[in-house]
Amino acid sequence: MRSRFAVIPLLAALLTASPAEAATACEPPGHQTYGTASTTGAIVGATVHEGRAYVVSRGPKPPVVAEIDLATRKVTRTATLPDGPAAGEPEGGWATAVSGGKLYIGTYPVPDLYSFDLASGQVTHIRSFGAQGGFVWSLAAAPDGTLYLGTSSDGRVWEYEPSTGAVRRYGVLVSGEHYVRAVAADDTTVYAGLLEKTRLMAVDRVSGAVRELAQGPGAVGTIALHGERVLASSGSSLLDVRKDGTDLRTIPSGAGAIDAFAPAPDGGVYLTARPDGALFRYRTGDTALTKVAAPPAVGEETRLLHLDGGTLTGLSGSGILWTLDLATGATRADDLLDIGFPAGAERVQSMLLVPNRALYIGGHFAVEVLDLRTGERRRIRVVGEPKAMTRRGNKVYAAMYPTGQVISIDVRTDEVRTLGTIGHGQSRPWDIEHDPVTDTLLVASAPTGANLKGALTIVDPDTGHMEVHHDVIRDQSLMTLAVDSPNGIVYLGGDVLGGGGTPVRTTAALAAFDLRTRSVLWEAEPLPGHRTFQDLKVHDGLVYAVYKRVLGAWAAFDPRTRTVVRQGLLSGHGELQHHRGRLFTSTFFGGGNAYELGEEARLLATGLGDEWHTAPQLQFEPGSWNAWTIIGRDLAKVRLDPGCPALTIPAAQS
Repeated sequence: MRSRFAVIPLLAALLTASPAEAATACEPPGHQTYGTASTTGAIVGATVHEGRAYVVSRGPKPPVVAEIDLATRKVTRTATLPDGPAAGEPEGGWATAVSGGKLYIGTYPVPDLYSFDLASGQVTHIRSFGAQGGFVWSLAAAPDGTLYLGTSSDGRVWEYEPSTGAVRRYGVLVSGEHYVRAVAADDTTVYAGLLEKTRLMAVDRVSGAVRELAQGPGAVGTIALHGERVLASSGSSLLDVRKDGTDLRTIPSGAGAIDAFAPAPDGGVYLTARPDGALFRYRTGDTALTKVAAPPAVGEETRLLHLDGGTLTGLSGSGILWTLDLATGATRADDLLDIGFPAGAERVQSMLLVPNRALYIGGHFAVEVLDLRTGERRRIRVVGEPKAMTRRGNKVYAAMYPTGQVISIDVRTDEVRTLGTIGHGQSRPWDIEHDPVTDTLLVASAPTGANLKGALTIVDPDTGHMEVHHDVIRDQSLMTLAVDSPNGIVYLGGDVLGGGGTPVRTTAALAAFDLRTRSVLWEAEPLPGHRTFQDLKVHDGLVYAVYKRVLGAWAAFDPRTRTVVRQGLLSGHGELQHHRGRLFTSTFFGGGNAYELGEEARLLATGLGDEWHTAPQLQFEPGSWNAWTIIGRDLAKVRLDPGCPALTIPAAQS
C-alpha cells in the first residue's frame, strides 16, 4: 500500500538549484530544509468505551489523543498532551484505561499520567512516576475505579486513586526486573506481566503481598482476566492459569508473539499474534489455538482487540482500524490518516540515497520516498521499523524491527517483498550491508528481553536463504558490522547488554569474521569498559568505531597489530559514512553535530538537533559536499565541506 503526497513547487525548485549546491565557496546559509522528513499516523495505547475508540499517537510531539466513532468510522475529537514539569517530553502513550468518565493515559519516554475528560475533552497532567527515559507501559482500572500502572525502568506496580489523588508504590516483584509490561486488576488483586524474568505475578491490593502465578517461556506482555482464570501472553505462548496459581496451561501459538486478547461471553477468547497479524480463538481445555481467519490486517501489531456482538474490532500499531464479521468473515480496514487522524512528524529510523533518483527515509511502518527528479513525495507501507537500509542494483533492502525480517523495495515500482525472517530470537536487526564480492546481504542483530546473544545473518538476496550465525560474539548482541570486501572479512561490533539482560562481559568486542570460511578469525576489546559499539567502518586500512553509552568515544583500530592507534571524544554517537575518500559521522547531543574523522575529529556542523530515533546518519550526494540528513525533524541538505569553517545552524531551525 502506498500513498502520494503533492509536489511542493518550492521543493522542486530547491532540488534543482539549492543555495548549498550553487555555492562554490563557504557562503551561508549552507543548509536547506524540505519539510517533515517522516510523517506518521502510528498509535500505541488504545481503548474502546461506549461505542468509541480512543487512541494515542506514537512519535509526534506533543502526542495526540483521538476519539473515533466506531459506527461512522470517523475521528470526532482530538487533543494534545501538554508537556509536564519533569525533564523530557512525552512522545506517546502505551497505556490507556477508562475510569470515572475519564480516559487515563500513561506516557513515554517520561513516565507520566494524564487524563482526558470524556465529556469536556479537557486534558490534565496528573503526575510523574519516574525520571526521563522511563515508561508507563500498562494501565488498568479495577472494578472500583482505582488505577494500576506498570512502569520501567523501576519494574514496579503503582496504584493511583482518582478520587483522592493518593499514590502507592508496591514493593519489588522479582529482584532484577526492570519492566512491568502488562497489568490487570480485579476486586482484590493486581496481575503483572514481567518482561525480563518472564513471569506472571499477583499482588494483593491491600497487603502488597506478591505471588508468582506462572513462569513463561517469553516476556509476559498482555494480560486478560476471564472469570476465575488469568490469560497472559508469554512470547509466542498463551498462559492460562487459575487466579490461585493452580491448573497452569501453556499453549504454544505456533505463530509469533501474542499481542492482544478479546474475551468472549461464552468463555472463549480471541487473540492476535505478530508478525503476521494472525487471529486465533481459544477456550480453556483446548490443547492448541484455532486459527479463525486470515489476518484482517496482514503483518500488523495489534494494539487493541475488542469484541462487540459478532464483530471483532482491531486497532493496529501502524494506524489501521479494522473489523471482522465473525459470521460472514467480511473484513474492512481503514487507515486512520484517511478518517481524520492528524499526521504528525516522527523521529527518523534510517535513510538511504539512491543517487540521482530518490531518497528513502525509514519511519514507523512506512518508508517515505523523495523523488529527486520531480520533487514528488510518496509513502510506502512496510511492516515495522526499517532500522537500517542498503542497496543492491534496483532494490533497496531494509532490516526490520520488531519482526526480524529483511525486505526489499523495488526502486522502479515500489513493490515490497519479504525475503524472510532471521528467527533465533533476533528481533532487532541494527545494521545491514551488501557485500559485492559474495553478493550477499549481511545483517547484524540483537534479541529482545533478557537474552544477550546476537547474530550475524548472511542472506542470499535472490533466494532469501538465510545463514544465521547465532552468538557469533559470545554472550553479546551485534550492533554494527563493516565489510572489508577485498579481504573477504566483515568486522562485527558487539554490545554486552544484548536485549536488556544482565551482562556477563564488561567490554564490547570487535570480531573479524571470514566470509570464505564462515568463521571468526579473532576477537579483541579495543576500549576496555566500553560496553556498546554504535558503528564501524573500514577506512585507510583501519577499523574506525563510534561507541554508544560512553559519551562520544571513538577509536581507530589497526586489525594487523590489533591495537588502537587513534582515539578521542565526540559530542555523542552516530553512524559513520564514507565520501570522497574521507570519513564522516553525525552525532546525537551537544546540539546535533557532524564531524570528519581522521587523525582527529574535526567539527563541520552544529545545530542539527537530536531528533533521530536510532542514530544520526548522513547521505552524501556524489560530486559535492552536500549531505542529506535531518535538522530537527525536517528533511535537510547540509554542506559539510572540510575546506569551510564549521557551519552553525540557528537553534530555531533545529
